[in-house]
Amino acid sequence: MSGFDLIIFDCDGVLVDSEIIAAQVESKLLTEAGYPISVEEMGERFAGMTWRNILLQVEKEVDIPLSASLIDKSEKLLDARLARDVKIIEGVTFALSRLTTQRCICSNSSAHRLDMMLEKVGLKPYFAPHIFSAKDLGPDRVKPKPDIFLHAAQQFDVSPSNVLVIEDSVHGIHGARAAGMRVVGFTGASHTYPSHADRLTDAGAETVISRMMDLPAVTAALTEWAGAL
Repeated sequence: MSGFDLIIFDCDGVLVDSEIIAAQVESKLLTEAGYPISVEEMGERFAGMTWRNILLQVEKEVDIPLSASLIDKSEKLLDARLARDVKIIEGVTFALSRLTTQRCICSNSSAHRLDMMLEKVGLKPYFAPHIFSAKDLGPDRVKPKPDIFLHAAQQFDVSPSNVLVIEDSVHGIHGARAAGMRVVGFTGASHTYPSHADRLTDAGAETVISRMMDLPAVTAALTEWAGAL
């Protein structure tokens, strides 16, 4: 139904409502470590970033030595919460059932976490085996670097310029745009905040949607708009 060769979906905050859970777990850990931060601020500032890179950013800002054990502690706590509480984003199955373009997932989450979440909400059959974790490329190649997006384009043998990416974070959009891809921003997950749409647009999203069920129509419109240029 679209002129794109590939549609790339982020996972956290786009397919599953997991960013709010991560913000809850990580804000608690940072606050206990001496860096007070609310769940809302956590989502606004760090959504889309790996926990490792969040800790590195915090250490740059304040003179608080953060224990390496925080990485393992967060992973265990977050995996347990996600396994229990993560839910699908409303409208995702509707959108996927109407988009005939080949698709994949590009995420900063680990492969095992992606597998667990997608299995839990029933989305794995829609994407497998094309589920890519940036962490598998290396710790220094995660979003906002474009590496995972370019990796996906190579797997499908398509031009980055003819790929559409669906992202909920500024960091993810920066990575997709650096890869030369077009982007639709998404603000329909629980971690959204008042300036979310504006920030995604400023980062390079061509348009922003808050309902996943609108994606098929928006994708078709973007195709027509590009064809008219």
